[in-house]
Amino acid sequence: MDNSAALRAFEDRERSMITDHIRTHGVHLTYISTDGGCDCCRELGEAAPGSSDTLAELVGGAEHLPARLSQPFCYTTGLYGVGHPELVVLGLPQDVSMALLNAVAHQVTGHRQDLVPGQLVPHLQPQILVEEIPNPGMVVFQANDYYHRPFFASVPAYQLTWSDPAGRFPWDEGHDGGPWEQPRPGTYRA
Repeated sequence: MDNSAALRAFEDRERSMITDHIRTHGVHLTYISTDGGCDCCRELGEAAPGSSDTLAELVGGAEHLPARLSQPFCYTTGLYGVGHPELVVLGLPQDVSMALLNAVAHQVTGHRQDLVPGQLVPHLQPQILVEEIPNPGMVVFQANDYYHRPFFASVPAYQLTWSDPAGRFPWDEGHDGGPWEQPRPGTYRA
């Protein structure tokens, strides 16, 4: 079987599914589990975009790359299409990540409320702080693929940093983030 034809067929199915999710729900969500993969990357294997070797070549060697994430994360695709940065949340289980991103994305798309870095997202508990991600091209691969953007000209993205039940953020003393950390924006890559 011709691998390029199979890859094109997979990409067409994936793009169609993402477009359907954006039309139906406002965004498509990609969850990356603790094993470092999403469903499409597991299906594609070595042919998956954004491999470490490719990134290392483009930035001049692996020593220039931020650390690879060791906790789960989830991000949107679709907000860039309405003129807003994509959203990323780290260190939460899949159902919690997706519920949070759907709620915040609905505030953006349904209420046309643009988020800005440094802002607390209204109407949510625990507190959610919006932070700009300086290296989104190394995190939101599927969003960049969907919008045909190379990692060095990535769609913009914001990290939604959540507080613990006592209202403490990761930089606050005594923060209880559960089993996973929330690294600071720019210090990690997918």
